Amino acid sequence: MIANITRSPAAGFRVVATFNTLGDKKPGGDGLPSFVRLREFADWVRREQVDEVWLALRMSDESTLLRVLDEFKDDLVNLRFIPDVSRLVMFDRNVVDLIGSPAINLMASPMTPYALMQKALFDRLFAFASLLVLLPIMLSIAVAVKATSKGPVLFTQRRKGADGRVFRIYKFRSMRPHAEQSGVIRQATRGDPRITRVGAFLRRTSLDELPQFLNVLRGEMSVVGPRPHAIEHDDEYRTIVDGYIHRYRIKPGITGWAQINGFRGETDEIEKMQGRVEHDLYYLRNWSFGMDMRIILATVAKGMLHRNAY
Repeated sequence: MIANITRSPAAGFRVVATFNTLGDKKPGGDGLPSFVRLREFADWVRREQVDEVWLALRMSDESTLLRVLDEFKDDLVNLRFIPDVSRLVMFDRNVVDLIGSPAINLMASPMTPYALMQKALFDRLFAFASLLVLLPIMLSIAVAVKATSKGPVLFTQRRKGADGRVFRIYKFRSMRPHAEQSGVIRQATRGDPRITRVGAFLRRTSLDELPQFLNVLRGEMSVVGPRPHAIEHDDEYRTIVDGYIHRYRIKPGITGWAQINGFRGETDEIEKMQGRVEHDLYYLRNWSFGMDMRIILATVAKGMLHRNAY
């Protein structure tokens, strides 16, 4: 496997370390680090921000496979299983070719590079057209926000995007300026005194989200995708909601499958977040261009008024 990678530099992969499941700590090729303890290997992978871990194992080596899956279940590293397939005839659609070797995607982006390119092209065109059409409305909102309360027109906050990359999300400011306690982000609640009168209208109609078309134009967000949460909430939910971290396999969206199915607004109960994540993962598994169009049309049609938004 290492020889195949070395002979194929155009594929874009580079071996940076090896992990020997037999416990024989032989040095890796070309002096590469070699590990025999899974925890040490996993810590090194996280520290060095390794993108891919390829598991070249016997089909019968289920115990090692399960240990590795459990170790990386809350990480965004791509895990690929490269089994001995000499006696097998066919695989399902999740089998990919890695430099001549079949690999089963265990935890990896569910969308093909072509699908991601198609989605990104649509995002940029749609965002550009939307900003042109909505410019008069956005200018009017900016004037209203500035005229009715002190503070900036736009509110920005750090969020995670695709593969956990951090960016700053834009919204029209809907709250009075206030200081958050360090490391604590308090969600808006019904009757929240921090929300201005104009802000209440913007939140109820989702007009506060319009500046996120700038995020889409910058390539940080998508028109449709899982909604991003405050980073402090990510750290909490990733440990208690199964599959939460895998929402970040693709770019977050302005609207999404969860939002048009009622999972919008405050997540004051863990069941609400679980429902949102289940819908987000369904979207990832079943994405199509047609599905994106359905979500956009449903967002507009349902759309301007939300009972759960405050």
